[in-house]
Amino acid sequence: MASSQEDSAERPAGGQLLADISTTTVRVVADYTGRGPTRARTIISGDWLFITLIDGLTKGERRLVELGRDDFVRETRKAYQNAMRDELTGEVERLTGRKVIAFLSDNHLDPDVGLEAMLLQPDGHSDHHDEGS
Repeated sequence: MASSQEDSAERPAGGQLLADISTTTVRVVADYTGRGPTRARTIISGDWLFITLIDGLTKGERRLVELGRDDFVRETRKAYQNAMRDELTGEVERLTGRKVIAFLSDNHLDPDVGLEAMLLQPDGHSDHHDEGS
């Protein structure tokens, strides 16, 4: 079995970590909804991790918003977020080596923006400066 030092040596860090989290999030969202966002950005601030997702609604969801069915689209997106919670937080835990202790997720429809926010278990090494990619 590999030691935690070896495990952490294999994990991406810095900008590569943030890019990997963004890419993985887009993949997970696409797997569940049939379409991933066209842009994603991950930021870590202290023990918080934020992933912004831009242009993630499907063609059908965009049309429903045009027809005034905003509540239905939000309810559907919330169901997707609940369904993918374990996979998404598991991927973040695998990439960061830290446990996700809180997960919040929401969407704004116009403009089309999603936000995934995760509180990571403190590791004793986190600082309070921002990293973004």
